[in-house]
Amino acid sequence: MFGANELKQTKFYQDVFAEGKQEGRQEAKLEAIPHLLALGLSIEQIPQGLGLDYQIIRQAAQPKS
Repeated sequence: MFGANELKQTKFYQDVFAEGKQEGRQEAKLEAIPHLLALGLSIEQIPQGLGLDYQIIRQAAQPKS
């Protein structure tokens, strides 16, 4: 029977865990965009600071309808 430690050692667990962390980082960056715009940063400055593609920033800056 697998214990928690053995499960964490499997490649599957490590891959899923790493993917979840990456998605969490991306989500946090996207949530920061409106706040950065409110602080006065331009759409051109934000990709440099967050390491995201310019088009992603533009899409995230669009008002939600």
